[in-house]
Amino acid sequence: MSSLEERDLGVAAAPGSSSAGMGVGAVGAALEAVAGVAAMQEEVGIRREGPEPDPDEPPKKRVRIPEGEAGKLEERLYSVLCCTVCLDLPKASVYQCTNGHLMCAGCFIHLLADSRLKEEQATCPNCRCEISKNLCCRNLAVEKAVSELPTDCTFCLKQFPRSSLERHQKEECQDRYSTHTLTYTSLLMHTSCYVARVTQCKYKRIGCPWQGPFHELPAHEDECSHPTKTGTELMGILGEMDQSHRRDMQLYNNIFSLLCYEKIGFTEVQFRPYRTDDFITRLYYETPRFTVLNQTWVLKARVNDSERNPNLSCKRTLSFQLILKSKVNSALECSFLLLKGPYDDVRIKPVIHHHSFSNDTNETEYVPLPISDSVECNKLLAAKNINLRLFIFQIQK
Repeated sequence: MSSLEERDLGVAAAPGSSSAGMGVGAVGAALEAVAGVAAMQEEVGIRREGPEPDPDEPPKKRVRIPEGEAGKLEERLYSVLCCTVCLDLPKASVYQCTNGHLMCAGCFIHLLADSRLKEEQATCPNCRCEISKNLCCRNLAVEKAVSELPTDCTFCLKQFPRSSLERHQKEECQDRYSTHTLTYTSLLMHTSCYVARVTQCKYKRIGCPWQGPFHELPAHEDECSHPTKTGTELMGILGEMDQSHRRDMQLYNNIFSLLCYEKIGFTEVQFRPYRTDDFITRLYYETPRFTVLNQTWVLKARVNDSERNPNLSCKRTLSFQLILKSKVNSALECSFLLLKGPYDDVRIKPVIHHHSFSNDTNETEYVPLPISDSVECNKLLAAKNINLRLFIFQIQK
């Protein structure tokens, strides 16, 4: 044991020996290598930003979109999915031509109506390929993509998907609704609601026409001038409101009275487009002959009262006349009105017309077709045929 200890001590005490020199040199080299690796790691750590990427991760996922790129992506989607005619995002149906160019429903119908008025084939504004209801189809993928894009509520300024914005504004937005009045229209639309959700001034009953968001209602009611009007001014306003109400009630009462007549006839009529023989042809519509109340009749219609270039006008109307083709022995006094067909979505307000038909006066004057606006007129013009329902009431003397 003593010999071993002496041998160890001898090795430790002999620094000049070769074995001791080799041991110290190896330790020093190892320490220098470790220090070099640590320095390299520190240098790499300083240069590296963020966590170390996963080597198994796909290359595409390594690309991180900086903040603010999401808004730019939405703007790019707006420009890609917008209508090629009005350059706005579609609100309902989206149609595409055979080359894939997108059109909103309003612009698509307008293009078809213009082509009908000009007696030309409708074409896509981008590629000039032919378009029609048979050649074009709806793009459901774009409709769903547009419905998911965010948009701001005009009342509370919060963002919602476009598909849920209308429901939010009608039923949920607290800045849109007030609980002051309940109109007949809102009662029909919200029969299940326990409060009246309209945004109108509480002085509406004395003629205030204001409508707006709920958060502006108190300020408006404080400044509303209708409570300070004189009795004479209020009587004039109430007189106009009563007159409008009486007109509506008179229409319904007249219709109920006509339904009590003995001889009532109705039929589905189909207006077909034709062109005049003039040098500058004009579009007009005419129905085939039909029989109602044992008499033969024909309906004719024209656009903008036969205006020379109705395609250049933004405001478009239709007017029609009823023609008796049969010969009668005595005057035939009738009331008639046109309503929309059972499978059409056009909005027509009923208007009753009267005429006394005879062999000399077998045509009525052209009377306006009571459609709501030019958009509804374009729907009718874009269709291949116009399908309506005619009611004729014979007045007994």
